[in-house]
Amino acid sequence: MEEQRDEKLWQIARRRAEFMDSLRSYFVISLILWGIWYFTAGRRGINVDMPWPIWPSFFMGVALLIKYLKAYNTDKDTLTQKEYDKLKSRN
Repeated sequence: MEEQRDEKLWQIARRRAEFMDSLRSYFVISLILWGIWYFTAGRRGINVDMPWPIWPSFFMGVALLIKYLKAYNTDKDTLTQKEYDKLKSRN
């Protein structure tokens, strides 16, 4: 027998799994970029005041933060239901 799955829970689980995959990718890509910078310029003391990998790391981090918020902090249906219940209890 195949178990029926709750589609809403499946979507939440999928977003969280995608976030964890993105988190791993972020660390691997950042490590590679910082390694390239270190072995080409950083070790020789070139461009040490503002290394270029800081920019892709920052912007990928912002994208990762947005993905985290979508995966763990936002459930529009639940928020809508809470707001509806609050408004209903006032009347």
